[in-house]
Amino acid sequence: MNRGLRSYWSKPSHAAYLFVAPVILLLLVFRLLPTLASFVCSFFDMNMFLEGRGFVGLDNFAEAFRDKRLWNSLLVTVKFALVEVPLQMVVGLALAALLTKNTVRNRLCRAVYFMPIVCSATAVAIMWRMFLHSNVGIMTYWLSQMGWQNVNFLNSVDITFYVIVFMSVWRSFGISTVIFVSAMQAVPGELYESAEMDGCSKLRQFFNITLPMIRENISFVLITRLIGSLQVFDLVFSTTSGGPNYSTETLVYYTYKRAFSEHRMGYGSAVSMFLFVLILLITVAFYAKLYREKDA
Repeated sequence: MNRGLRSYWSKPSHAAYLFVAPVILLLLVFRLLPTLASFVCSFFDMNMFLEGRGFVGLDNFAEAFRDKRLWNSLLVTVKFALVEVPLQMVVGLALAALLTKNTVRNRLCRAVYFMPIVCSATAVAIMWRMFLHSNVGIMTYWLSQMGWQNVNFLNSVDITFYVIVFMSVWRSFGISTVIFVSAMQAVPGELYESAEMDGCSKLRQFFNITLPMIRENISFVLITRLIGSLQVFDLVFSTTSGGPNYSTETLVYYTYKRAFSEHRMGYGSAVSMFLFVLILLITVAFYAKLYREKDA
């Protein structure tokens, strides 16, 4: 028996399952099962201790459709994604184009730019909250010395949303930059040499050679950053708590408030299904388009 098992698992095609088993187990325990549990909870009226009126069917979803605050949080989330993702892509591409060559300075810059992504979003948010505090923040002090008085970065309906966008871009543009640098370094140098012989400028080479050659990498960064931006929570939780006047209350933060602060786990689970369906539709549409382009 032992010999048969040893013979079975000694084959590379069979042994591969042993190496991917821990990852599959983690995905099952921390991704699939919580998603299924959330879907089941959405049909119940319960708190975080599983106490309440019990099964209510579609009542939570009906209430969610009438919830103006939910639609506002959804609008804030979509607006955040539409602003943050393109901005981060542009910053990442621009820096990657400048840091493609493997010089000592460029390698140092890549390491420095990548450091914020290693830090937790909560630590980054607390750091920027200290910098931008209206009373003791160093940034507001500098602005006051230049004549800009009473600048309130974290409590202004017109400014605070874009401050959260800036924090998000500042924290995660490093990963986009590193991915783009790796992709650009894989582009054959002969293409650039031929373009230079034809008199193409660096800018034309970037748009006509570099971008088409790294299109798949751009697509990967686009979809991963889009999904990440739709789930923004830590920055909002640690800086504004959804304020002022719900202008930074994202869908994930609203779900957290409903489920854990107001002790409506069932309703919070129903709200989370909105985000699940939104991300699912975007992912399916994106990959369907990608596969159609490959088949063409």
